[in-house]
Order: sequence, then structure tokens, then C-alpha cells
Amino acid sequence: MTAILDQLRTGSMLSKLPGADDETRRPLPVSGMLAAACTLGVGLAALTTLTLVGWIAAPRGTLGSGLPGVFRTAAQLWLAAHHAGFAIPGGRVGLLPLGLIILPAVLLYRAGRWMARDADLRLRLPARLPKNSPREQAQARRRAQLVLVVQAGVSLAAPYALLAGLIALVASNEITQPFIGEALFSHFVLAFLAGALATARMIGPWRVMLKLLPERVRALTVGTAVATALLLVAGLALVLVAVVLNFDQVAELSSVLSPGFVGGVLLVLLQLLYLLNVVIWASSYIAGPGFAIGADTLVAPTGVQLGTVPSLPLLGALPESGPVSAWMMAVIALPFAAGAVAGVMVARIAPSPSYEAAPLWGFLTGVSTGVVAGALAALSGGPIGGGRLAAVGPSPWEVALSVALEVGVAAGISAGVTNLLLINKRARAPLDKAAAPVRKAGAAIAKAASKVGLAESDHRPLPGHWMDATEADTQEIPVIRDDWQDEHASAAAETQAQARPPRPAEARPPRKDIVDESDDRGGHVIYLDPYAWDKD
Repeated sequence: MTAILDQLRTGSMLSKLPGADDETRRPLPVSGMLAAACTLGVGLAALTTLTLVGWIAAPRGTLGSGLPGVFRTAAQLWLAAHHAGFAIPGGRVGLLPLGLIILPAVLLYRAGRWMARDADLRLRLPARLPKNSPREQAQARRRAQLVLVVQAGVSLAAPYALLAGLIALVASNEITQPFIGEALFSHFVLAFLAGALATARMIGPWRVMLKLLPERVRALTVGTAVATALLLVAGLALVLVAVVLNFDQVAELSSVLSPGFVGGVLLVLLQLLYLLNVVIWASSYIAGPGFAIGADTLVAPTGVQLGTVPSLPLLGALPESGPVSAWMMAVIALPFAAGAVAGVMVARIAPSPSYEAAPLWGFLTGVSTGVVAGALAALSGGPIGGGRLAAVGPSPWEVALSVALEVGVAAGISAGVTNLLLINKRARAPLDKAAAPVRKAGAAIAKAASKVGLAESDHRPLPGHWMDATEADTQEIPVIRDDWQDEHASAAAETQAQARPPRPAEARPPRKDIVDESDDRGGHVIYLDPYAWDKD
């Protein structure tokens, strides 16, 4: 896709303009409009091809009648990839595969990178400040960078959402009618996040992107991301274990459907697209509230109550109705473990000078993690028409409350203990001594990995400015010019010189360690040039 966009930038039409050259750049809104249009075109082409294959293999009329019906179905899939629901007779469809969002997310990220290069946002960044600049100037530069990131996100999201509204109008038929409001909102949010992230990535590496945020916000962001990632990993492990233990039932459901070769491939693809939904359901199970597969059903560590389940082979891994074994209750300890790790990260990134503040920041990390978990629970579930399947998935507010309390309490305790150890060196000494073997083992593993090419042997940063090291692996060592002066340092020195009263010159006795060159003993004087290092 970026190759198509590069052709737009270096095409013959641009070269025919008077005064145009290789350095010509479009305005940011124009670049965002081109990137949005190209993203929609590439995404719809990919889904149309996939839908056409399914239309050929499926029974007649399943995916639409004729090529117009195939394109309308592909447009509906594109809207579903952005989690825009549909209205159908007797209800609505809100249980959409989250795995399908990967396609537009990747395309939007690549389009955002191209937009930043095409508009040459590097030249619009604030100039680099000297090393000893005031803190206010550094904060002003960071705010200017954030404003540029927001402008880039809006430049990509606004035309992308407007084009999505047109697609929603085209995708409507007598059976399914997309919600235009949801389509506009979901397309705008996804494009804004992808465009802002791509622009921030152009500013610097991933570790530098976080430095755009204030220290406390950065600590909360990292802690929330760590806790959420650990919960999702635990949910994925639980899903894999359940599939292995109930593999016979999963295989039986697959054989009952008997979809054939092409249908089997599409069925496997459909289950992979819904895998992220199932992982979030498993994370809700670990948190305690569990999830539902229809009205009056519940799958939780406290018990399982199921009715008629849709014939999807992946749902064959669900446990049977009845009480749950005692060892399954142990999974409730996983959110506390995730909170403990998140609290350590928060305290290490932003230590608190007072002992009372660190547990509070750890608990706030749990609250933000609960908000994220509730949002993921809301996205992973939804209705499938009316009747029994009007409620499928976890309850968002129950998941948010449970995760906030479990992760928040553990994160508050671990953040307080870690902050205490960071402040009190005596209390930290026994732990440092106990962790010495672990650090040695880590150094040995890193050394072995560097020998086989899995890691770099030298972790020192590249010379020069970090913004110049994003597009190349190596660069020349910067040379300090002879006429370069630090304006802030010279101004400060001049101010101090004016404020200091002049001192009377003191008569110094002659030095006996310097011998005249004309001395018959052959003595000589050695002079040192303090600026010799800058003359190479």
C-alpha cells in the first residue's frame, strides 16, 4: 500500500507543476485524505476477494446475489472490522470478531507513516533545545510535539470517517442495515489512534514516544499496559488448556458441520477471527464475573450454567454445566499477580518521595486497568439477533469493578513496598544480594544470545540526536563546530560575571618550577592547549 502512495507523491502530475522538485510536500490534510482513500480501497479490495472465494464455494445466495451482492457483503465485513453493528429484523448484531480489526489497523498505521513522510512532519517539529535548557522550554517543546501528533491523527481520521459513512449507505439492504453513527465513530477512533501512533513513531523510537507524556501519566500508562497484557496472556493460556482438554468435543462439532475443504478453511479463519473475543472472555473468567452464552447462562469459577450453545467448534471447549472443581478457583489469584507486577513497574518509573503516595498511584493503576478491561469486555460481547442470544459475552461493569479492586489492591501494596525499597537502601540491600545470581544469569543469557545473533552485543545508543537514528542503523559521529555556542550557558555566565564584584589583582610570587629556556642547564617550558581536543 505504501508503494501506491509513494507513486502518488512522485507521480508525473506533480512533476509537471511549475517549480516542483523532489522536496515538494503536500499540506497535512491533503496527505491525510489521500492516505484514507488508499486505505479504504486496499481494504475493500482484499475483503472483496475473500468474499468472492466464499461466494463461489458456498451455496448460491449465501453471500449475496451476483457481484453487487458480493461487494455489498464485503462492505459489511469492512464495517464489522471496525466494530460497527447492524440492525436486522427482530434484533441487532453486535457480537463482531475483534480479530478482523487487525486488517484496517495495519493499513491505517502504514498510511499514517506515509502521511507523516509525505507532509514532512519532521521539519515541523520544534527545534532541539540545548542540553541545559530550562524545564519550561522542554515542556513547551513536548506540548508542541503532542499538538502535532493530534493534528496528524485528525487529518487521517476525519476523511476516513466521512468515506466510511458512504460505505455504510452502500452496504444497506432490506435485511441488514448498518448503524451509521457507530460506523462514523468507530472509523474515526481507529484511524485517529493509528495515525497518532504512526506520527509519534516518526518522532522517535518506542521508548522516546512514552517520554512525550508526563512522568506520572507515563507510569500509569506502562502499569496499565503491563497488567492488561498479563491478563490477556493468562486468558490465552486458559483457552489453549480448555481446547486441549476438550479436543474430542471440538472435533465432534467440526465433523457434524462437515463444511468441506473450502468451507473448512473459512470456518477455521472465522474461529481465528473470534479468538481474541474468546481470550477476553477467558480473562473475564479469571477476574471472577465470567461470561454468558445467551440469556440465563453463566460460565464462571463459581459454577457453570449453560443451555443450547451455537454450533461453533471453538465453543466445544466450554466446561459442562454444574459446579467447578476446586483447583479452578486458583485462577482468581492471577489478577493479583498481574497487579503486583504492575505496581513494581509504576514505582520504578516514577518513585514517590513520600511513603503514602506510592500505594495511591498503584491503586489508580488498578482503576485504569479495570476501565480498560471493561472496555474490552464491552467490545468482545454483544447480541446476535433477539431471543436467547440477545446477551452474549461478559458484563462490562462487573469485569471493570472486579479487575479494578483485584489489580488495584495488589498494585498498591507492591508499589508501596517497591518505593520503600528504592528510598531505603538498607532495606534494599538483602534483596539486591539475593537477586545477584539472577542478574548474572541474565547477563550470561544476553552474552550467549549476542554470539548467535539473537541480540546486540553492544547496547550503547547510537551517537547523535535520537530523531536522526530512526531511519538508519548507523550514522556519522556529529562534529562540534568551532563557532557553536550554548546561548543559555553564555547568558548565564555573563549574568554571573556582572553580578560578581571585581576582585583586586593580587601579586603572585614568581614560580620556581618554571625554568627559562635560555638557562644553560637546558630547561624548557611546556604549554598545554585546552582546546586541542576540538581541532581534530
